[in-house]
Amino acid sequence: MAATKSLLVHPLAWEEINAADQWYFRRSPEASDTFIVEITQAVERISQTPRLWPIYLHGTRRCILHRFPFSVVYLDDEDAIHIVAVAHHKRRPGYWGQRI
Repeated sequence: MAATKSLLVHPLAWEEINAADQWYFRRSPEASDTFIVEITQAVERISQTPRLWPIYLHGTRRCILHRFPFSVVYLDDEDAIHIVAVAHHKRRPGYWGQRI
C-alpha cells in the first residue's frame, strides 16, 4: 500500500471555507452543517484519489461540490496535496493563481 501524502491547506483557502460557512450559518445552521460535511467529504476523496479530477487552471485540479456552488482547487505533487482554494463558481476563474 502506498504511503498517504500530506494534505496542506493554504491559509486563504481556510478563510474561504470559514467565510462560506458563516454565510450559510446566518441563513441556516443546517445548511452550514451540510456545507462542512460536503467540504470534508470532497477533501477525503481528493486525499484518496487525487488524480481522479482533470487538470484545471495553472496545473491544478478541481473537485466540484454537488450541493454548493464551490470547487476545491488543489495541486497534486509527489509529496503532498496542496488545497489552494475553495472557490465560489461566480468568482473569476483563476483568481487564486498567485497562491501557487
